[in-house]
Amino acid sequence: MATGYLELLRARHVLRLLTGTLVGRLPNATAPLAIVLFTRAEGGGYSLAGALAAVYGLATAVGQPLLGRLVDLYGQVRVILPAAALSGLAMALFALVGTGPLPWAVAAILVAGLATPPLEGSLRALWPSVLDRGDKVHRAYALDAVAQEVMFAGGPLVVMLLVAVRSEAAALLVINALGVLGALSVVLGALSVVLSRPSRHWRGAPREAHWLGALRSPGLLALLGCFFFVGAALGAISVAAVAYADARGDEVVASYLLSALGGGALVGGLWYGARHWGGEPEPRLRLLVAALAAGYLPLLATPGSVPLMSLLAGVSGLFLAPALACAFVVIDRHAPAGTVTEAFSWLVTTFGVGAAVGTAVVGPAVEWGRDPAGFAVAALAGGLALLVLIATRRVLAAPGRARVSAPESRNDRNAALEPGFRSGHQA
Repeated sequence: MATGYLELLRARHVLRLLTGTLVGRLPNATAPLAIVLFTRAEGGGYSLAGALAAVYGLATAVGQPLLGRLVDLYGQVRVILPAAALSGLAMALFALVGTGPLPWAVAAILVAGLATPPLEGSLRALWPSVLDRGDKVHRAYALDAVAQEVMFAGGPLVVMLLVAVRSEAAALLVINALGVLGALSVVLGALSVVLSRPSRHWRGAPREAHWLGALRSPGLLALLGCFFFVGAALGAISVAAVAYADARGDEVVASYLLSALGGGALVGGLWYGARHWGGEPEPRLRLLVAALAAGYLPLLATPGSVPLMSLLAGVSGLFLAPALACAFVVIDRHAPAGTVTEAFSWLVTTFGVGAAVGTAVVGPAVEWGRDPAGFAVAALAGGLALLVLIATRRVLAAPGRARVSAPESRNDRNAALEPGFRSGHQA
């Protein structure tokens, strides 16, 4: 397992691209929580704090596919750096003006979210250009999914531990510092990506003019429907974990469950990326989502033993990163030519909107049936994700683009154009 990942990380540009985009995506994991804590420190209520965080989340969800389409049209250098700079400046403005002049605060957060650069989609669009074999591309997708899960699980964990060990004030200071560093890291991360040779030379493939862009692909729509419900399941678990902790009188317990889920995703993603997978990815994705949905069912037991519940949370995360990594391959197969960055960005948007919906739905469920009802929402969402894939299996069985790993894929067809850059996304 380790040998395969070391070989991947030693490949030219890989470590630089992965590190740069992960640092640049740090605000995605910390900004909503930083906004809530900052608003509370300014004297705002939870309703205002939640509303401002929602503005940022929805703005990011809208901006990602729009900026992704611009990347496909004009290249990464022209879009990522200006967007990162604008997003960082807008978040700095929010920190400067506070919540006093509310219209200014809302405008700053709105711009910060809309301008958040589509680093996730851009990175995933680059992998076929950087790596010369399909198995390496699949491994890179898995490593990307693992790193993302660790990042998103680690941010809330640090906040909750700081609150438990020190105070809300200490957590506020650290998160505000992370918010400033995150705004800077977007620019630095984007700079690292766009100065690399693959990014400078990357261009979207010729595309048919269509107002729907990537969304005209039925296979992509099916995939987005599935991962909307996967996002909803994760949003429900995050709230249900807090309810489980409250029922036991120790808020730190929630951090145990969330970190266990992230740890399970880490283990599963590393295992998935270390294996060579043959055959079509669409049937494999159905199996992975089925396993993911099944992993949510034991959470309904909500045992009183925190170690046992943490173990169940870890099991529930085992197939998350593998499902995401496999979904990246499926997206590459189904996205219309010239829309790959936009397609990956739509997955980010759909996943985020699903998580927001799951968080909203699970609130009343927890108030009605406590933490078991919250985990039931997650299990239901997992089942619906699987049903979407089953109902659309014929659509997903007819990809509109060649396989990344196929011997005569677009990567190999374009290999003679420029050695070392073997992708149809190449200029």
